Amino acid sequence: MNAHQKFSNALQTVPLVAILRGLQPAEALPVGHALVSTGWTLIEIPLNSPQPLDSIAAMAGAYPQALIGAGTVLTPDDVRNVQAAGGQLIVSPNFNPAVVREAVRLGMVCLPGVMTASEAFGALEAGATGLKIFPAEMITPAVVKALRAVLPASTVVLPVGGITPDNMAPYLAAGASGFGIGSALYKPGLAATEVMENALKFMAACAGTIRT
Repeated sequence: MNAHQKFSNALQTVPLVAILRGLQPAEALPVGHALVSTGWTLIEIPLNSPQPLDSIAAMAGAYPQALIGAGTVLTPDDVRNVQAAGGQLIVSPNFNPAVVREAVRLGMVCLPGVMTASEAFGALEAGATGLKIFPAEMITPAVVKALRAVLPASTVVLPVGGITPDNMAPYLAAGASGFGIGSALYKPGLAATEVMENALKFMAACAGTIRT
């Protein structure tokens, strides 16, 4: 199964991207198991984490059914380094056409960060797989609804930033396809059992309201 097939399958089951900022390589497998065993298959390790490529390589090798990759990807070199480590997912806080084009060239799933309609359409034109709506703290469900009204119907829209089980429903009602989940799911040093508990809470909040 290639990266895009994994992404498509995840959107139909658990359309939640785990953002593991600050993850230590020694935590990669236990935290990865906590997520994958509950059905999460979209996992990003931001490149400003300790030795992120080591964690990506470990997870990608252990959980081939999951789509593992990096967040905070800022340059084409970053994209190539992630791919060399076995990653298949590229997530950025911004829209850099060169990053998107390199991810597309390498057959990777690419989710650039956008805030405006101009950025959103530019990212799609460059070949982005979907859009990371970031930071969601500044982008209300009403804004997501307005963007959804003008974007192609098939566009994957994932709000990221400050998402909790309690505030997901309005975004889903506005047309969100899923979410990126950060500190409410994982913080550095959090035990794998606690990550699993958090993962299950997010799944429960999303169940029955997933956009198809």
